Amino acid sequence: MAGIVSRSKEPAVVQTVRSTAAATISYVVAVQVLDSPVAPLTAPLTALLVVQVTLYSTITTGVRRVNSVVVGVLIAIGFSALVGLTWWSLGLIILASLVVGRFVRVDEFVPEVAISAMLVLGVTQVTGAAWDRVLETLIGAVVGLLFNMLFVPPVWVEAAGESIEDLGRRMRRLLLRIGEELTSPTPVERAAARLHEARRLDNDIADVDAALRQAEDSLRFNPRVKEGLLHRIVLRTGLDTLEICAVVLRVLARTITDLAKERREEELFSHEVGVALEELLSHVADTLVSFAVLVTTQTSESADAAEERLTGELAAARASRDNAADLLLKGVQRQPRHWQLHGALLTEIDRILDELDMDHRSRRLMEELDRHTRERREKRPRLSALRDWLWGRTPRRRVP
Repeated sequence: MAGIVSRSKEPAVVQTVRSTAAATISYVVAVQVLDSPVAPLTAPLTALLVVQVTLYSTITTGVRRVNSVVVGVLIAIGFSALVGLTWWSLGLIILASLVVGRFVRVDEFVPEVAISAMLVLGVTQVTGAAWDRVLETLIGAVVGLLFNMLFVPPVWVEAAGESIEDLGRRMRRLLLRIGEELTSPTPVERAAARLHEARRLDNDIADVDAALRQAEDSLRFNPRVKEGLLHRIVLRTGLDTLEICAVVLRVLARTITDLAKERREEELFSHEVGVALEELLSHVADTLVSFAVLVTTQTSESADAAEERLTGELAAARASRDNAADLLLKGVQRQPRHWQLHGALLTEIDRILDELDMDHRSRRLMEELDRHTRERREKRPRLSALRDWLWGRTPRRRVP
């Protein structure tokens, strides 16, 4: 039962149910409104394409869909007044429709311009068919839009947060495996395998980025969300930080692989140093998960607990780092061979800890908030000035 409930909340399941309902409703409305001997299947088709997982994508998709149909119909009417339907006129209208579709910026609906033009041009009563097709498209788009406004799509922030936490846990598991292998002889093949795992994190980040973009769209124009911009910035900057850590983790795995190549017949580190590095990587791994939990926590009480836990993990990681650095220094003083790889290892760990630092996190959030505010003012200066005047922030003045 728990599995069924979990699946019912997945975007694919929700999208399937909502699209089916909207398409059916649009067909019923089209049948009642239009007096046509042909089934008005364009209406449910439009609703099927318009109803998206988020309200923002529904509005933008609906506008592009209607534009593509209207442009195609206008092209067909123009051609019908000049030439009939022949093989060369069909090719010419397809070419013209695809070219014009690029200019009117209907994006993925460029083929729809040509399809609309061909369907209209292929009937005897061009004007009547054109009008019916436009009406069917409008009905489908309006029904799809109203459906998503009355039944507002879910906010996919939770799903995106789970993806970010899963990414942090995958990075943690990889760090733990790397640390466990530092206390024993490490073949080059095993070290290279960890390097390949680190490289595969790029695919995981791409999946999380897709989930996050969907969550960001679900926050736009959503009446149930009051602080959509803040939520978007918190999640986006959190993913950016984890992406930087994943890159550094890949470099760290590369450093260990290079060290394994240089020390094929011996241990990478002495037992004491290996144990210290394993403890250090374990603390860093826990810090990554604590950071992921912090950026995905939405309630203030849970956020305070997550911040306290992250602060503790960072303190433990830095103390462990200092201990490992002292042991590495003593080892290098006794045997300076490959000292640069030891230094690179510490540098990479320092970079990860710096990225996860709370002060660094706060500065990054403030910079992103300022950037978004500045871009919004530059993009809509009149609206920003009016908003400031209404809130009494600055005297109202004319914006050129």
